[in-house]
Amino acid sequence: MLPIVDKPLIQYAVEEALAAGVHKLIFITGSSKRAIEDHFDTDAELERALEEAGKEDLLALVRDIVPSGVSCLFLRQGIPLGLGHAVLCARPAVGDEPFFVHLADDLIHSRVPCLEQMRVLFERCGHSVLGVETVPREQTASYGIVAVEKDTCGIDRVTRIVEKPKPAEAPSSLAVVGRYCLTPGIFDELERTGRGAGGEIQLTDGIAALLRRESVHAHQFEGVRYDCGNKLGYLRATVEYGLRHEDLGEAFKAYLESRERG
Repeated sequence: MLPIVDKPLIQYAVEEALAAGVHKLIFITGSSKRAIEDHFDTDAELERALEEAGKEDLLALVRDIVPSGVSCLFLRQGIPLGLGHAVLCARPAVGDEPFFVHLADDLIHSRVPCLEQMRVLFERCGHSVLGVETVPREQTASYGIVAVEKDTCGIDRVTRIVEKPKPAEAPSSLAVVGRYCLTPGIFDELERTGRGAGGEIQLTDGIAALLRRESVHAHQFEGVRYDCGNKLGYLRATVEYGLRHEDLGEAFKAYLESRERG
């Protein structure tokens, strides 16, 4: 729920998903995440007050948080056992369909939304797709790292994936960064996956098992990622999105320039 300029990170995540054609949103939350449900809930009294006050711009903003025709489902992860476990919690709601996994603290600015880029590749290859980018080798211990090779269609096929390897042991410097398009086959693998790094059920381990019976591809997305899970990344995102903001950008730029002169 941390805001970047005037919207929380989770709202940017939803908008990216909607741009990729998603109509069903599933939020895996914990006991302290009630604010997420409240944010996406309908507030009839607020809408009526805005309508009566003639505040059409604000009314449209409230109503566009989740457009009509899009459903939201909130599921609790009772015990925080890792990303793989969180994905497994969604199985009853997802069913036997391909689906996206989107980690909202990885904010990606791109001309074509990252999930839309991945959807196009998924429809081309019919296999799971991981969003990846090159990171400094000294940072591999913070990510799931993949090794890839070109397949007959010229697409990067994942040959190996390792959770948070030490730099000397990393198979490459291609890191998975919070975007996945997965086939439902991942659920069976996660059911069989024991606790891995940190005593958690790792999605990376499930994907490694999936590789033994399905192809998995990597997509080096077009765009700039801001890791809002750390303070510097969050500040960078705030500045960059502030400068791009339609209403505030020019004034914010002038303020920053005045700070440099001062």
